[in-house]
Amino acid sequence: MPAPALDFRAFLGKLLADGDAVTIEQTVDPHLEVGAVTRRAYETRAPAPLFAAPAGAAPGFRILGAPAGLGSTPEGEYGRLAAHLGLPRSARPRQILEHLVRAMHAPPVEPVLVAEGPCQEEVWTGDDVDLERFPVPLLHQEDGGRYLGTYGFHIVQSPDGTWTSWSVARTMLRDRNTLTGPAMPQQHIGMIREMWSRRGEHTPWAMVLGAPPAALAAAGMPLPAQVNEDGYVGALAGAPVEVVPAHTNGLHVPAHAEIVLEGYLSRDETAGEGPMGEYHGYAFPEGKQQPVFHVEAVTHRRDPVLPVCAAGVPPEENHTIWGTMISASALDLLRSAGLPVDLAWCSYEAATCWIVVSVDRARRTAEGWSEARLVEAVADVLFSSHAGWLVPKVILVDDDIDVTDIGQVAWALATRCHPGTGHHSFPQAPGIPMVPYLTPEEARAARGGKSVTSCLLPEDFRGTTASFRGSYPEQLQQHVLANWSRYGYGGATA
Repeated sequence: MPAPALDFRAFLGKLLADGDAVTIEQTVDPHLEVGAVTRRAYETRAPAPLFAAPAGAAPGFRILGAPAGLGSTPEGEYGRLAAHLGLPRSARPRQILEHLVRAMHAPPVEPVLVAEGPCQEEVWTGDDVDLERFPVPLLHQEDGGRYLGTYGFHIVQSPDGTWTSWSVARTMLRDRNTLTGPAMPQQHIGMIREMWSRRGEHTPWAMVLGAPPAALAAAGMPLPAQVNEDGYVGALAGAPVEVVPAHTNGLHVPAHAEIVLEGYLSRDETAGEGPMGEYHGYAFPEGKQQPVFHVEAVTHRRDPVLPVCAAGVPPEENHTIWGTMISASALDLLRSAGLPVDLAWCSYEAATCWIVVSVDRARRTAEGWSEARLVEAVADVLFSSHAGWLVPKVILVDDDIDVTDIGQVAWALATRCHPGTGHHSFPQAPGIPMVPYLTPEEARAARGGKSVTSCLLPEDFRGTTASFRGSYPEQLQQHVLANWSRYGYGGATA
């Protein structure tokens, strides 16, 4: 059996063994109750709920909520995220980011084509295709429909076969064999759809649910256009992902997925989709017309597990998976551009609407970077990239700030950002139109609402940080840590 990062069933087994998931044997209703339990799990940092008996579902069909929610203990806080990437449960953000960046520069490990796989243990074609047989949940009471695809990815390929895109986007159930969901022109799925549309053809398509976790993470990485995510998966996991031919089109799909939908993305047909509780934490009253996906075949493992993300107030998978992958991509872009950057992090609490970038203060001084020049350079690099298109706000801090600690970021914003000179607006920069504060004109134009906020200390700043690390000799710090339990506290803390 492949490692958990390459097999969703093995991943689920690991979560259960580690106490990062719990099995709920009692009947739970997919109509709102699944969503309510999942939201509560996020907000209390409880283990992922595995619903073993969703009401109305065929025997054996299950739902997993919060597959990448945060844990409640420091040693396993990022455990579910780390398990997606084949890292130890104790991995922390810097270790996770550096692992992602290294994989971006490693040679791609191409998928291995196999003749058969667990994802095709059961096959529905023709009149047997009925998406209603799955326990498709209504996740929020304000949602405009039931969402089958909240934690899966699309597979499409350019007509010439040179570019295969794996990309994360939601899909709402329309009827027994159609779905609807976004395929924006700026997204890779939208770009490939346009290629097929110019030929007067629909786009051959597949959707993977219960995907190999490393594949799901890679599909959420804002890699450049024309880059195949499937090779990055292998570099990330340290072994190739196994794929099998789809039954109805020429696409290759992960062999160790739970559920695979096959069919095509219509070049011209649209239907109403949404509204839906969104990654930014809000739900709006209107939906939109979106492209229609036609399902011509369904394959799945025996006793399939449907993973769901109940999007909304952070942290959930849009922040822990998508935000982390954006962070790694942005960090690599800034470093590759030669900027004096230490780390970059999309604070989960900010709902993927800002990224905090720490600047190597010593290197900045040695290389003569003025604040104004650095602000412009960061904006140029990020706001012209896919990662920067997704995240509207950038916050710059010095490297004495741990950008993964929201408390330190808040302190830096309050004490280091000058209200008259610290905020820099970039109204013409392109951006994702889903940001809640955009005006209707900005949302239509997909421009505006972009900024860089500088919390960089002045060059002549002479203060020091009054803290445990900053105000006491190193020898005394070590003494205090070594004697922490003797003082009457718990175990020693780093």
